[in-house]
Amino acid sequence: MKFREFALFLEKLDSISARNDITQVLADLINASTVGEIDKVLYLAQGTLAPNYRGIVFNVAEKMMIEVISDSYKIDTKEVKEEFKVRGDLGLVSFAHADKHGSDISVDALYQTLVAIANDEGEGSQERKIKELSKILLTLDPVSAKYFTRIPVGKLRLGFSDKTILDALSMALVGDKSLKKKIETVYEYLPDIGLIAKRIKADGIDTTIETINPEVGMPIMPMLAQRLNSPDEMIEKMGEIAVEPKFDGVRVLIHFAKNKDGEKPYVRAFTRNLNDVSPMFPELQKLGEYLNADSVILDSEGVGIDPKTEKIVDFQKTMQRRRKKEIGKASEDIPFRFQLFDIIYVDGKSLMREEYEKRREVLSEVIKKNKLFVVDDYTVTDEAEVIRSLHEKLLSEGLEGVVVKKLHADYVPGRTGWRWVKMKEVEGTTGKLPDTVDCVVMGYTRGKGKRADFGIGQFLAGIKDKEKFKSITKVGTGLTDEQLQTLSKRLEKLVVKERPVEYAEVHTDLVPDFWVRPDVVVELAGDDLTVSTKHKAGYALRFPRLVRFRDDKDVAQTTTIGEVKKLFSLQKTRFLDKFDYV
Repeated sequence: MKFREFALFLEKLDSISARNDITQVLADLINASTVGEIDKVLYLAQGTLAPNYRGIVFNVAEKMMIEVISDSYKIDTKEVKEEFKVRGDLGLVSFAHADKHGSDISVDALYQTLVAIANDEGEGSQERKIKELSKILLTLDPVSAKYFTRIPVGKLRLGFSDKTILDALSMALVGDKSLKKKIETVYEYLPDIGLIAKRIKADGIDTTIETINPEVGMPIMPMLAQRLNSPDEMIEKMGEIAVEPKFDGVRVLIHFAKNKDGEKPYVRAFTRNLNDVSPMFPELQKLGEYLNADSVILDSEGVGIDPKTEKIVDFQKTMQRRRKKEIGKASEDIPFRFQLFDIIYVDGKSLMREEYEKRREVLSEVIKKNKLFVVDDYTVTDEAEVIRSLHEKLLSEGLEGVVVKKLHADYVPGRTGWRWVKMKEVEGTTGKLPDTVDCVVMGYTRGKGKRADFGIGQFLAGIKDKEKFKSITKVGTGLTDEQLQTLSKRLEKLVVKERPVEYAEVHTDLVPDFWVRPDVVVELAGDDLTVSTKHKAGYALRFPRLVRFRDDKDVAQTTTIGEVKKLFSLQKTRFLDKFDYV
C-alpha cells in the first residue's frame, strides 16, 4: 500500500465519529492491506510504531516538528510558529506547503524509516531526526503530509482503540462482528494488535487460536478482580474460594528465562497496562537464585519496604522508584519485595487453563523460600465469616483487606466472571462509597486566591464508556499543596486548544479553562454516587477526594460505566444493610 492511499483512509476516519462507521472504514483498510504490511498499517493508524511493551517511541515534540517543517519547506521557524498559532495544527501547516503531487513511497518503507529514526540515540540524534523527517515530509502530497506530521507528535487521535480494531478484524473476515469473542481471546494472550492482524490474515482465526500460547517476553493481559462487598454473595457466586491478602503495591508480571550460555538471564517486568518497567526493579536479576525452573511467567504485587521499620510503604512512595534516575540509590531508599500470587507459565508449559489450586501448588514448588520473592499465603474456605474475619484482620495490619478467588477457576485475562473478587474498604469511608474510582483527568480550571500560585484550582475527571471518556466529577477540595504542584506540572504539558475527540461532550457548566490530552489517571474516593443529568456518565461522584496518582495504569484501564453502575448498586445495598431493611 502506498502511503498516499493510507492517508486517504486516515482522512475518512478523521471525518467521521460514529463507531460503526469507523469500524467499517478500518475493516476496509484491513482488507486493502497485505499480510506483510498489515501490522505497520495498524500501528501507524493509531499513531504509534509498536505496542507499549516493545518500547519504540517517537520522542518528537511539537518544537522539533516545527524545525522539521522549516527545514523541509525552507520556511523560517518564526513563520511556521505563526502559522501554527493561526491553524492550531502542525498537520495543517504541512498540508498548506506540501507538493500537490508527492511520491509513491510505501507504508512499509516509510514505517521502517520511522523506526530507524525513533531508535536513533546519542550525540547529534536530534539534528539527525530533524533531517530524516524533513526528507520524508518533502516527498509527500498535502494529505499525506498532514497525517505524517501528526503521527510523530502524538496528534493523530482518530477516536478509536484496539477494541474497535478487533471489531474491524471480524468485519473484514466475515462482514459482521460475530468473530469478536474469538479475536478478543487471541488479544488476551497476545495484546499486540498488529501481530494479531498479521497472524489472523495469514492463518485464519481458528488456527491462530489453536497455536496461541504464553511466551516469555510477550506480556499477557492480567486477570482482574470484580467488586463485591458481601462475603455471603461471594460464597453464593463462587462456591469454595481462596482468600488472599490485598497489598497496596504495583501489579508486576515477571517474565524470566535462564540463559544457557552463562550470560545474564532474560528478565522483564510488565505493569498491568503492559509497559516494560524492568529498569525499575534491578532486584529481578536475583530471581534465578530462587527458582526451581528455567523459565517462568509470574504474577505479583510489588511493594516498597521502609528500610528502618521493615513495614510496607504506601503506593505513592513505592511509585517514586519509577521517577528516579538513579535506580541503584532508589533501591537502597525504597527496598522492594515481590508478593507472588500466581504462575501462568513454567518451562514451556502454559498453566492458564489449570485451576487456581493447581497453579498455587506449582508456584510453591517453583519458588524457593526467600525474603525477596515471597509466595502469598492463602486460606481455603466456603464460609462467609472466614472472609469477614480475615478482611478485618488484614485491614488492622495496614493492608487493603482481601482478594477472594474461586478455587476451581482458570486464569482468564481481564475482568470477566466471578473468578476473582476484591473486597476493599477505603480507609475512613465506612458507610460511604464501597470502593475507589480510577478516572482520567480531562481538563482543569485556574486557581483563585492561594491556588492562583499553582495555576490550578480544580480538575474535571471522567470514566470510560466504550471509546469515549465521560465526565463524572470535578475535584477541587482536599488537594494538598504537593498534589496541586504535581498536577500543575503534569497537566500544563498536556494542554490542547480543543476538547479531545476521545471526550464526550461536556455540560457548559463543567467546561474547564484548559482541556488536556487523556494521559493522567487518578484514583478518587467519594462519599457516594448520585444519578446526574449534568455529567455525561449519568452519575456524579459526590465529595470526591484524590487518593493517589495511578501511574501504573493506562487511560484505557480507567473505571468503566459498567463498573460504576455496579458500584452504585453496591452502594444502595450497603445503605439497606445498614438499616436492616434486607
